[in-house]
Amino acid sequence: MADFLDTLAQSARATIDSGYYEAVPEEAASRVSLKKAILEAKHAPVITEIKAASPSAGTIRENIKACSIAESMEKGGAIGISVLTEPKHFNGSLSSLVKARRTVKLPILMKDIILRPVQLEVASNLGANVVLFIEALFDRGYCESTLSDMIATAHSKGLEVLLETHTEAEFRYAVGTRADLVGINNRNLATLKVDLNVTKKILEQNNAEGKIVVSESGVTTPAELRFLRLYGAQAFLVGSAVMLAKDIEGKVKELVSAL
Repeated sequence: MADFLDTLAQSARATIDSGYYEAVPEEAASRVSLKKAILEAKHAPVITEIKAASPSAGTIRENIKACSIAESMEKGGAIGISVLTEPKHFNGSLSSLVKARRTVKLPILMKDIILRPVQLEVASNLGANVVLFIEALFDRGYCESTLSDMIATAHSKGLEVLLETHTEAEFRYAVGTRADLVGINNRNLATLKVDLNVTKKILEQNNAEGKIVVSESGVTTPAELRFLRLYGAQAFLVGSAVMLAKDIEGKVKELVSAL
């Protein structure tokens, strides 16, 4: 039976076919590494996310001004910024990525439902440093290329890869790939439910094999960040909690000071 991840994949195919990723102007390249930023962080390595809406929460923030938001995140101490570029379910835009890239020097993750190489070309042209791959989309046959080929293509364009997992089986496979970072999404994209114990359970039972592990979704407080760190998460992707805050810079400072 189809679940929400199938809906995301089908929408992504339609978005690609619509020409959304075509004729994108090339921005100045920025060769900064998210992996390096995590390893060298002197505080909690928080990757903040510019996110206008989500399928579970609806509209999160009106009138997104990517320049000022990115600047506040950088001032708050984020070690990287994720920018939602998926337009249908997350109200994301490629222009938000461009504006963030022009504003900050931090590594930028293009967060989208990536199925085809054309999206990697766009990520590179817009100055992104990292792309998100969702392992389940490859497992379900939605992607035109194999995971290993897509990782190789991303690397050839100077992009790092954050490979997102949700189950123990996906995680065990991911740590054996050439992905630069392995994510554990605490939000089940099939049901949209969030449970921080997803990261805990996976890392309790499985060796990361030297990969940097990013725990994604559900973090709202420093205590939750410390909980995830206790079980082996090395970096934290935080979207809604930051975007819902009246004082974005202050919220980021609160989170990065957790460790």
